[in-house]
Amino acid sequence: MAKAVRIGGACGFFGDSSIAPTQLLRAGCDYLILDYLAEATMSALGMMKRHRDTLGYATDFTEWVWKENLQELKRTGTRIVTNAGGVNPKACAARMEHFAREAGLSFKIAIVEGDDLMDRLDEVSDQTEMFTNTPFPPKDKIITANTYFGATPIARALAMGADIVITGRAVDSALTLGILCHEFGWREDEYDKLSQGSLAGHVIECGAQGSGALFTDWEDVPDWANIGYPILECHEDGSFIVTKPEKTGGLVSVPVVAEQILYEVGDPQAYMLPDVVCDFTQVKLEAAGDQRVKVSGATGYPPTGKYKVCVTWADGYRVMAFFTVLGRDAAKKAQRQAEAMLSRVNTMLRDRNIGPFRASRIEVLGAESSYGANARAQNTREVIYKLAVEHDDEAAFVPFQREFDSPATSMSVGSAGWFGSRAEVKPVMRVFSVTIEREAVPATISFNGAVEQLIATPPPARYDPAKTVAPVPQGAIDPDAHMVEVPLIDLAWARSGDKGDAFNIGVIARKPEYLPWIRAALNEEGLLSWFAHEFEGGANPAVRRYELPGFNALNLHLLDALGGGQFASLRIDPLAKGKAQQLLDMPVKVDARLVG
Repeated sequence: MAKAVRIGGACGFFGDSSIAPTQLLRAGCDYLILDYLAEATMSALGMMKRHRDTLGYATDFTEWVWKENLQELKRTGTRIVTNAGGVNPKACAARMEHFAREAGLSFKIAIVEGDDLMDRLDEVSDQTEMFTNTPFPPKDKIITANTYFGATPIARALAMGADIVITGRAVDSALTLGILCHEFGWREDEYDKLSQGSLAGHVIECGAQGSGALFTDWEDVPDWANIGYPILECHEDGSFIVTKPEKTGGLVSVPVVAEQILYEVGDPQAYMLPDVVCDFTQVKLEAAGDQRVKVSGATGYPPTGKYKVCVTWADGYRVMAFFTVLGRDAAKKAQRQAEAMLSRVNTMLRDRNIGPFRASRIEVLGAESSYGANARAQNTREVIYKLAVEHDDEAAFVPFQREFDSPATSMSVGSAGWFGSRAEVKPVMRVFSVTIEREAVPATISFNGAVEQLIATPPPARYDPAKTVAPVPQGAIDPDAHMVEVPLIDLAWARSGDKGDAFNIGVIARKPEYLPWIRAALNEEGLLSWFAHEFEGGANPAVRRYELPGFNALNLHLLDALGGGQFASLRIDPLAKGKAQQLLDMPVKVDARLVG
């Protein structure tokens, strides 16, 4: 039987559960990948390193995952690839070696560096932001600047004999692709295999999201407490099986995997990575047994020859404060109280010769503020209001923090307050993205006392978007059919995620015959209207829609729709985790014969 490589997805973010590594080690994986680095996480790690030069890496990995599983890692020989190094891979490796020595063990650890461009800002500062065309941020405000490495340095580190590969900023899916390139010897021009390997990494890079977490039909997913994390069984031709450990909770099914494939993807026909431009539009998903799904059909194009560079920078300050209000008309009372507090503090700032807050946002949690005009819960009798404000001057938050609790005895009846710690002043962290030629950023591999530098060569060919042909929409509606109106959730599964100051929603038809009706409802005009509250304040709001006939899906990309996104947004859902849930309530007209 052909060789299969088993890879476990043991971590999806800095803060994920520590149960996954132990579970996956017991299940018999050849490798574990652990992904810690969201764009917003980079700024937090950068601030940690400024505070202390021995920090700046994912301490969840060293203090929990590594320390608690040393003996099992040594016993099984399971290898690890992780970007836990953050902005300080050497410090991460040093901490790992400290724990290994304490346990009387040794491991061969390779460190991949070179992604840090803080000393090379002049090489990219002449560019505008690749998505918004805004000018480069002030250099004295920049916290981190890192290029995204691909699979090649990881594959090389494994070939050198490393048990553990610790990287800084690397593409999430490259953690898996690097393993597969090493194991199967894939060439840099085998684009279909590279695309399939990247898709494999994408399916498991978010941990349990690939095995039942965040699934639309959540009631079908058993045992969240013991949810199984995903395992890939990867083959040399690029195809792979998604599964999970036996006797664990969670769910591996075609719709679960389909949702994860579309998570945080823009154009699924041009998903750009350092090693390949992926086309997922013809991906085929097949049930391959109990808790097993086979994935094939991804194709690839030559890469762009550029690396993406993520710059994070501090743009003023913000506070988010919360207050509970109870009783009849709770939402109305909360809204009035929050408005009164904002007015009071702005007056106090004026009296102190400080300008007003440059931005503010009131959201009443429990009254469906995030649903805008589609909200249904205005009569709820208990809410928490969130008042978020921004200012350039940190001094502006002194009166805000002083006054915020005062309504407990001076404003609305039913004011219960917020008996937690006082709201913290935090920097507003923005993300700025540019590109750089990949041969300009060599990767450095430190292993076994030696240092090797890898300088990428220009690709033999570069991606040409003119050579890609968008899939033709399949099926048509019958305009003469007797139609009924049902919520989208009756017709589709959906998953959403953030893409900077934009978000995507992958929509997968529950039956192929539903897709034309879903497509007719989810047009640009309808989506701009349904999500009007999300586009508020956007300079150039827009909707892009992509077809994925391979598994009867659409991908929706909503631009200028998150109020800045991530740590720059004042909204309660800056990572767009709930946008699919909002869309699934949208009424869709469909042939009555299909849903009768």
